[in-house]
Amino acid sequence: MVTITGVDKGSRADRHGIKQGDVLLSINDREIRDVLDYRFHLANHTVTLKLHRGPEIVTVTIHKQEYDDIGLDFETPLMDKKQRCENKCIFCFIDQLPGGMRETLYFKDDDSRLSFLHGNYITLTNMYDRDIDRIIEMHISPVNISVHTTNPELRCFMLHNKRAGEVLSYMKRLADAGITLCGQIVLCRGINDGAELDRSLRDLQALYPAMSSVSVVPAGLTRYREKLYELTPYTPEECARIIEQVNRVGDECYEKYGTRIFCCADELYLSAGLPLPGEEYYGDYDQIENGVGMITSLCSEVATELDFADEYKESYKSPRHVSIATGVAAYDTICALASKLEQTFEGLQVDVYRVINHFFGESITVAGLLTGRDIVGQLQDKDLGDCLLIPENTLRAGEDTLLDDMTVDQLSAALGVPVCPSANDGVGFVESVLGVKLCE
Repeated sequence: MVTITGVDKGSRADRHGIKQGDVLLSINDREIRDVLDYRFHLANHTVTLKLHRGPEIVTVTIHKQEYDDIGLDFETPLMDKKQRCENKCIFCFIDQLPGGMRETLYFKDDDSRLSFLHGNYITLTNMYDRDIDRIIEMHISPVNISVHTTNPELRCFMLHNKRAGEVLSYMKRLADAGITLCGQIVLCRGINDGAELDRSLRDLQALYPAMSSVSVVPAGLTRYREKLYELTPYTPEECARIIEQVNRVGDECYEKYGTRIFCCADELYLSAGLPLPGEEYYGDYDQIENGVGMITSLCSEVATELDFADEYKESYKSPRHVSIATGVAAYDTICALASKLEQTFEGLQVDVYRVINHFFGESITVAGLLTGRDIVGQLQDKDLGDCLLIPENTLRAGEDTLLDDMTVDQLSAALGVPVCPSANDGVGFVESVLGVKLCE
């Protein structure tokens, strides 16, 4: 049951006398626990709501179009609290954060509803048979799963959760019910690689076609690992062997099914010093949010935008001098793309700066984890031109605040130039560099 915190004026709920403060008990005699129950059971032409109003039980029947909303608001989007992660993973990035950062950064979610609503990855350890039954009944798909290993005992060790092994059986139940699954394997050196990785790849392959894609990524290790399980980064040679191992199985899958299923993160290729695969390797970029194919996708999108160079030139104003701050991993790629733009647009100067991550440690090379203090510390004496572009994913979602709580305005004031967040796709990159807006 959930409390109604607001009723939209003039809505069906309002016209049927539902009030703020009413407690929603059920819809069509089905208990309502959260947003998934609510949305699923609301999707009928006729809905009968049972409400608790003070000492009374009130029943309201509403006729509507199948997927129409009825105008009720609740305290949170989930209609209850987010589920906190109960694991203590040996590689957990949140455990590697320094103290003194904003409180929300330390919250670990492991909520199956966020997997469906926002694409978050879950470990299944917060779930029970009732939860799996609900996913199957509602056919919630896809479900994104942080697998890491299919060895039950090893998974218990890696997650420090005694349920971590037994819940692996839920993947088979979901697959048999036709639920699409996306997987993730975070590799820890000497723990779940080698023969254990082979086992995981083969076990997950057996779940095809339900298991649609799996990313293989190395654990991110910050400099704040005191009193945590000792982990060390992979060498370039080891990264190359992992790529070969994953691609061996991926090639087999492609021959059998027409899809690779398994792909390595860009970070492994960059660490190994190997060229990134072309677009055909990544298919529909199903794992791009896990850093799989981001660079290839960006390069392809910029190349497509350059086909429309004449249209950009109609709005582009020369001369223009901009700078770009990026992480170590993407530096060479951003330099190459900047050079192409300079060659295409007269009077354009683009300076690209590699910002080393002193805040988290130099082993963290992705641009999305840069902080304001590192950007200021390394660029404050540079000629940044008309503006400085920073990757949009350095900011908190929907806000203008970086990980260390420095705002874009504060960053601009410290550097003495406007700082402009740039979208993480080809269109956004080209438009930001040129200072034009071709697409609305």
